[in-house]
Amino acid sequence: MTDEKPKTGDILKRRVLVLDGAMGSLLQAYKLKESDFRGDLFPNIPVGMKGNYDILSLTQPNIIAEIHRQYLEAGADIISTNTFNATRISQADYHAEDKVYDMNKAAAQIAARVAAEYTNANPCKPRYVAGSMGPTNKTLSLSPDVNNPGFRAVTFDEMKSAYREQAEGLVDGGVDILLVETVFDTLNAKAALFAIEEVLADRGRRLSVMVSGTVADVGGRLLSGQTLEAFLRSVSHIELLSIGLNCSMGASALEPHIKELAAKSPFFVSAHPNAGLPNPFGEYDESPEIMAQHIKIYLDSRCVNIIGGCCGTTPDYIRALNGKHG
Repeated sequence: MTDEKPKTGDILKRRVLVLDGAMGSLLQAYKLKESDFRGDLFPNIPVGMKGNYDILSLTQPNIIAEIHRQYLEAGADIISTNTFNATRISQADYHAEDKVYDMNKAAAQIAARVAAEYTNANPCKPRYVAGSMGPTNKTLSLSPDVNNPGFRAVTFDEMKSAYREQAEGLVDGGVDILLVETVFDTLNAKAALFAIEEVLADRGRRLSVMVSGTVADVGGRLLSGQTLEAFLRSVSHIELLSIGLNCSMGASALEPHIKELAAKSPFFVSAHPNAGLPNPFGEYDESPEIMAQHIKIYLDSRCVNIIGGCCGTTPDYIRALNGKHG
Protein backbone atom coordinates (compact mmCIF):
# COMPACT_ATOMS: atom_id res chain seq x y z
CA MET A 1 0.00 0.00 0.00
CA THR A 2 2.72 2.47 0.94
CA ASP A 3 5.46 1.54 -1.57
CA GLU A 4 4.31 3.94 -4.29
CA LYS A 5 3.76 6.94 -2.01
CA PRO A 6 6.49 9.51 -1.42
CA LYS A 7 8.13 9.36 1.98
CA THR A 8 6.63 11.77 4.48
CA GLY A 9 10.06 13.20 5.20
CA ASP A 10 10.49 14.14 1.54
CA ILE A 11 7.12 15.90 1.48
CA LEU A 12 7.89 17.77 4.70
CA LYS A 13 10.93 19.32 3.04
CA ARG A 14 8.49 21.03 0.67
CA ARG A 15 5.33 21.71 2.65
CA VAL A 16 3.47 21.39 5.92
CA LEU A 17 1.41 18.23 6.44
CA VAL A 18 -1.98 18.26 8.15
CA LEU A 19 -2.77 15.69 10.83
CA ASP A 20 -6.36 14.83 11.75
CA GLY A 21 -8.25 15.85 14.90
CA ALA A 22 -9.78 14.05 17.84
CA MET A 23 -11.30 10.60 17.39
CA GLY A 24 -13.08 10.67 20.74
CA SER A 25 -14.85 13.97 20.10
CA LEU A 26 -16.60 12.48 17.09
CA LEU A 27 -17.29 9.11 18.70
CA GLN A 28 -19.07 10.81 21.59
CA ALA A 29 -21.50 12.34 19.10
CA TYR A 30 -22.71 8.86 18.11
CA LYS A 31 -24.22 8.34 21.59
CA LEU A 32 -23.21 4.68 21.54
CA LYS A 33 -24.71 2.31 24.08
CA GLU A 34 -23.11 -0.49 26.07
CA SER A 35 -24.33 -3.02 23.51
CA ASP A 36 -22.67 -1.06 20.71
CA PHE A 37 -19.32 -1.30 22.46
CA ARG A 38 -19.69 -4.99 23.25
CA GLY A 39 -20.94 -6.09 19.86
CA ASP A 40 -20.83 -9.86 19.49
CA LEU A 41 -17.31 -10.14 20.90
CA PHE A 42 -17.85 -9.35 24.56
CA PRO A 43 -21.19 -10.71 25.74
CA ASN A 44 -19.91 -12.01 29.08
CA ILE A 45 -17.18 -9.63 30.25
CA PRO A 46 -18.21 -8.66 33.82
CA VAL A 47 -17.30 -4.96 33.52
CA GLY A 48 -18.85 -2.18 31.49
CA MET A 49 -17.30 -1.66 28.05
CA LYS A 50 -18.95 1.70 27.37
CA GLY A 51 -16.22 4.29 26.95
CA ASN A 52 -13.65 1.83 25.66
CA TYR A 53 -13.38 3.55 22.31
CA ASP A 54 -10.41 1.49 21.13
CA ILE A 55 -12.50 -1.67 21.05
CA LEU A 56 -14.82 -0.08 18.46
CA SER A 57 -12.30 -0.92 15.75
CA LEU A 58 -13.46 -4.50 16.30
CA THR A 59 -17.12 -4.00 17.17
CA GLN A 60 -18.02 -0.90 15.08
CA PRO A 61 -15.47 -0.74 12.24
CA ASN A 62 -17.82 1.16 9.92
CA ILE A 63 -18.08 4.04 12.38
CA ILE A 64 -14.30 4.26 12.68
CA ALA A 65 -13.94 4.26 8.89
CA GLU A 66 -16.60 6.96 8.61
CA ILE A 67 -14.69 9.22 11.02
CA HIS A 68 -11.46 8.73 9.08
CA ARG A 69 -13.28 9.72 5.89
CA GLN A 70 -14.57 12.90 7.53
CA TYR A 71 -11.05 13.97 8.39
CA LEU A 72 -9.72 13.09 4.96
CA GLU A 73 -12.55 15.08 3.37
CA ALA A 74 -11.48 18.00 5.58
CA GLY A 75 -8.03 17.86 4.03
CA ALA A 76 -5.98 15.78 6.46
CA ASP A 77 -2.81 14.31 4.99
CA ILE A 78 -2.32 11.98 7.98
CA ILE A 79 -5.01 10.11 9.91
CA SER A 80 -4.38 8.53 13.30
CA THR A 81 -5.53 5.04 14.19
CA ASN A 82 -8.15 4.49 16.86
CA THR A 83 -5.61 2.98 19.26
CA PHE A 84 -4.73 5.66 21.81
CA ASN A 85 -5.46 3.32 24.74
CA ALA A 86 -4.98 0.03 22.91
CA THR A 87 -2.30 -1.47 25.16
CA ARG A 88 -2.51 -4.40 27.52
CA ILE A 89 -1.91 -2.01 30.43
CA SER A 90 -4.84 0.29 29.63
CA GLN A 91 -7.16 -2.47 28.41
CA ALA A 92 -6.83 -4.31 31.73
CA ASP A 93 -9.52 -1.97 33.05
CA TYR A 94 -11.93 -3.59 30.59
CA HIS A 95 -10.65 -7.19 30.83
CA ALA A 96 -9.84 -6.94 27.11
CA GLU A 97 -6.10 -7.64 27.25
CA ASP A 98 -6.34 -10.65 24.96
CA LYS A 99 -7.77 -8.48 22.15
CA VAL A 100 -4.99 -5.88 22.11
CA TYR A 101 -3.12 -7.17 19.06
CA ASP A 102 -6.40 -7.65 17.19
CA MET A 103 -7.72 -4.16 17.93
CA ASN A 104 -4.45 -2.54 16.84
CA LYS A 105 -4.22 -4.53 13.64
CA ALA A 106 -7.89 -3.94 12.83
CA ALA A 107 -7.62 -0.20 13.52
CA ALA A 108 -4.57 0.05 11.26
CA GLN A 109 -6.28 -1.91 8.49
CA ILE A 110 -9.38 0.30 8.64
CA ALA A 111 -7.33 3.49 8.44
CA ALA A 112 -5.02 2.13 5.74
CA ARG A 113 -7.94 1.05 3.60
CA VAL A 114 -9.65 4.44 3.82
CA ALA A 115 -6.38 6.33 3.26
CA ALA A 116 -5.72 4.22 0.15
CA GLU A 117 -9.13 5.16 -1.24
CA TYR A 118 -8.24 8.84 -1.07
CA THR A 119 -4.69 8.36 -2.31
CA ASN A 120 -5.90 6.39 -5.31
CA ALA A 121 -8.53 9.04 -6.05
CA ASN A 122 -5.90 11.80 -5.97
CA PRO A 123 -2.30 10.50 -6.17
CA CYS A 124 -1.02 14.09 -6.06
CA LYS A 125 -2.22 14.25 -2.45
CA PRO A 126 -1.13 10.98 -0.85
CA ARG A 127 -2.66 10.14 2.53
CA TYR A 128 -0.80 8.47 5.38
CA VAL A 129 -1.70 6.50 8.49
CA ALA A 130 -0.11 7.16 11.88
CA GLY A 131 -0.41 4.40 14.45
CA SER A 132 -1.41 6.17 17.67
CA MET A 133 0.42 4.98 20.78
CA GLY A 134 -0.82 6.81 23.88
CA PRO A 135 0.90 7.13 27.28
CA THR A 136 -1.11 4.36 29.04
CA ASN A 137 -2.76 4.96 32.41
CA LYS A 138 0.42 4.22 34.40
CA THR A 139 3.72 6.06 34.81
CA LEU A 140 7.23 4.74 35.22
CA SER A 141 8.72 7.87 36.75
CA LEU A 142 6.20 8.65 39.48
CA SER A 143 4.69 6.71 42.35
CA PRO A 144 0.89 6.48 42.53
CA ASP A 145 1.24 6.14 46.31
CA VAL A 146 2.12 9.40 48.07
CA ASN A 147 3.14 7.42 51.13
CA ASN A 148 5.62 5.31 49.18
CA PRO A 149 7.59 7.43 46.69
CA GLY A 150 9.67 4.46 45.57
CA PHE A 151 6.68 2.35 44.54
CA ARG A 152 5.93 1.82 40.85
CA ALA A 153 2.74 0.29 39.50
CA VAL A 154 4.53 -1.09 36.44
CA THR A 155 8.07 -2.00 35.43
CA PHE A 156 9.99 -0.79 32.38
CA ASP A 157 9.97 -4.29 30.90
CA GLU A 158 6.21 -4.59 31.37
CA MET A 159 5.70 -1.22 29.71
CA LYS A 160 7.98 -2.12 26.81
CA SER A 161 6.21 -5.46 26.36
CA ALA A 162 2.83 -3.74 26.25
CA TYR A 163 4.02 -1.26 23.64
CA ARG A 164 5.66 -4.03 21.64
CA GLU A 165 2.34 -5.88 21.35
CA GLN A 166 0.66 -2.66 20.23
CA ALA A 167 3.37 -1.85 17.70
CA GLU A 168 3.20 -5.36 16.25
CA GLY A 169 -0.51 -4.96 15.55
CA LEU A 170 -0.08 -1.51 14.04
CA VAL A 171 2.82 -2.52 11.81
CA ASP A 172 1.12 -5.72 10.69
CA GLY A 173 -2.03 -3.70 9.96
CA GLY A 174 -0.20 -1.41 7.54
CA VAL A 175 0.55 1.95 9.18
CA ASP A 176 3.03 4.34 7.57
CA ILE A 177 4.07 6.08 10.79
CA LEU A 178 4.21 5.20 14.47
CA LEU A 179 3.09 8.11 16.66
CA VAL A 180 4.07 8.03 20.34
CA GLU A 181 1.83 10.80 21.59
CA THR A 182 0.65 12.72 24.64
CA VAL A 183 3.89 11.89 26.43
CA PHE A 184 3.73 13.04 30.05
CA ASP A 185 6.46 10.69 31.26
CA THR A 186 9.51 10.37 29.01
CA LEU A 187 10.41 7.00 30.52
CA ASN A 188 7.11 5.63 29.20
CA ALA A 189 8.00 7.05 25.80
CA LYS A 190 11.45 5.48 25.88
CA ALA A 191 9.81 2.10 26.58
CA ALA A 192 7.63 2.67 23.50
CA LEU A 193 10.61 3.64 21.37
CA PHE A 194 12.62 0.60 22.44
CA ALA A 195 9.61 -1.58 21.62
CA ILE A 196 9.23 0.05 18.21
CA GLU A 197 12.88 -0.51 17.37
CA GLU A 198 12.56 -4.20 18.30
CA VAL A 199 9.42 -4.71 16.21
CA LEU A 200 10.79 -2.94 13.14
CA ALA A 201 14.04 -4.92 13.39
CA ASP A 202 12.12 -8.19 13.69
CA ARG A 203 9.83 -7.31 10.78
CA GLY A 204 12.69 -5.98 8.66
CA ARG A 205 10.78 -2.73 8.21
CA ARG A 206 11.62 0.96 8.24
CA LEU A 207 8.79 3.26 9.31
CA SER A 208 8.78 6.90 10.32
CA VAL A 209 8.41 7.59 14.04
CA MET A 210 6.82 10.70 15.55
CA VAL A 211 7.00 11.65 19.23
CA SER A 212 4.68 14.21 20.76
CA GLY A 213 4.68 15.34 24.37
CA THR A 214 2.17 17.24 26.46
CA VAL A 215 3.13 20.04 28.83
CA ALA A 216 1.51 20.34 32.24
CA ASP A 217 1.94 24.05 32.87
CA VAL A 218 2.75 27.36 31.22
CA GLY A 219 6.40 26.83 32.10
CA GLY A 220 6.53 24.04 29.52
CA ARG A 221 7.41 21.10 31.74
CA LEU A 222 6.04 17.60 31.36
CA LEU A 223 4.05 16.13 34.24
CA SER A 224 7.13 14.12 35.26
CA GLY A 225 9.01 17.41 35.65
CA GLN A 226 11.21 17.44 32.56
CA THR A 227 11.91 20.59 30.62
CA LEU A 228 11.35 20.54 26.88
CA GLU A 229 15.08 20.41 26.17
CA ALA A 230 15.46 17.44 28.52
CA PHE A 231 12.50 15.75 26.82
CA LEU A 232 14.07 16.33 23.41
CA ARG A 233 17.45 14.96 24.46
CA SER A 234 15.83 11.94 26.13
CA VAL A 235 14.16 10.70 22.95
CA SER A 236 16.79 11.72 20.39
CA HIS A 237 18.65 8.43 20.57
CA ILE A 238 16.73 7.22 17.52
CA GLU A 239 16.16 8.97 14.21
CA LEU A 240 12.71 10.55 14.48
CA LEU A 241 10.56 11.99 11.74
CA SER A 242 9.34 14.65 14.14
CA ILE A 243 9.06 15.76 17.72
CA GLY A 244 6.26 17.99 18.93
CA LEU A 245 3.54 18.80 21.40
CA ASN A 246 -0.12 17.92 21.55
CA CYS A 247 -3.09 18.20 23.91
CA SER A 248 -1.91 20.63 26.64
CA MET A 249 -3.50 24.08 26.98
CA GLY A 250 -4.44 25.05 23.45
CA ALA A 251 -2.62 26.51 20.46
CA SER A 252 -2.03 29.98 21.89
CA ALA A 253 -0.43 28.76 25.14
CA LEU A 254 1.72 26.25 23.23
CA GLU A 255 3.23 28.82 20.88
CA PRO A 256 6.40 29.64 22.88
CA HIS A 257 7.03 25.95 23.57
CA ILE A 258 6.64 24.97 19.91
CA LYS A 259 9.07 27.74 18.99
CA GLU A 260 11.54 26.46 21.58
CA LEU A 261 11.37 22.95 20.13
CA ALA A 262 11.81 24.31 16.62
CA ALA A 263 14.92 26.18 17.70
CA LYS A 264 16.53 23.17 19.36
CA SER A 265 15.28 20.13 17.47
CA PRO A 266 17.21 18.42 14.66
CA PHE A 267 13.90 16.84 13.58
CA PHE A 268 10.73 18.18 12.00
CA VAL A 269 8.29 19.71 14.53
CA SER A 270 4.63 18.82 15.00
CA ALA A 271 1.77 20.44 16.90
CA HIS A 272 -1.75 19.17 17.46
CA PRO A 273 -3.18 21.12 20.39
CA ASN A 274 -6.57 21.04 22.09
CA ALA A 275 -9.31 23.45 21.09
CA GLY A 276 -8.33 25.57 24.09
CA LEU A 277 -9.08 24.45 27.63
CA PRO A 278 -12.36 22.74 28.55
CA ASN A 279 -15.02 24.82 30.28
CA PRO A 280 -16.73 23.69 33.55
CA PHE A 281 -19.01 21.43 31.49
CA GLY A 282 -16.10 19.67 29.82
CA GLU A 283 -16.76 21.35 26.49
CA TYR A 284 -14.34 23.31 24.32
CA ASP A 285 -15.28 26.88 23.48
CA GLU A 286 -12.47 27.79 21.10
CA SER A 287 -13.89 27.88 17.58
CA PRO A 288 -12.17 26.43 14.51
CA GLU A 289 -11.53 29.96 13.25
CA ILE A 290 -9.87 31.10 16.48
CA MET A 291 -7.69 28.00 16.68
CA ALA A 292 -6.70 28.41 13.03
CA GLN A 293 -5.62 31.99 13.70
CA HIS A 294 -3.31 30.79 16.47
CA ILE A 295 -1.91 28.05 14.23
CA LYS A 296 -1.29 30.60 11.49
CA ILE A 297 1.23 32.26 13.83
CA TYR A 298 3.12 28.93 13.90
CA LEU A 299 3.01 28.74 10.14
CA ASP A 300 4.08 32.33 9.59
CA SER A 301 6.97 31.77 12.02
CA ARG A 302 7.98 28.62 10.12
CA CYS A 303 8.34 26.75 13.40
CA VAL A 304 6.07 23.79 12.61
CA ASN A 305 5.98 21.12 9.91
CA ILE A 306 2.95 19.05 10.91
CA ILE A 307 -0.25 20.59 12.28
CA GLY A 308 -3.46 19.04 13.54
CA GLY A 309 -5.87 18.95 16.45
CA CYS A 310 -6.33 17.09 19.72
CA CYS A 311 -9.14 17.15 22.32
CA GLY A 312 -12.25 19.02 21.25
CA THR A 313 -11.29 19.28 17.59
CA THR A 314 -13.44 17.99 14.74
CA PRO A 315 -13.21 17.99 10.92
CA ASP A 316 -14.30 21.65 10.97
CA TYR A 317 -11.09 22.49 12.84
CA ILE A 318 -8.95 20.51 10.42
CA ARG A 319 -10.68 22.20 7.49
CA ALA A 320 -9.90 25.59 9.02
CA LEU A 321 -6.26 24.63 9.66
CA ASN A 322 -5.96 23.32 6.14
CA GLY A 323 -7.27 26.64 4.87
CA LYS A 324 -4.60 28.59 6.76
CA HIS A 325 -1.96 26.17 5.58
CA GLY A 326 -3.18 26.37 2.01
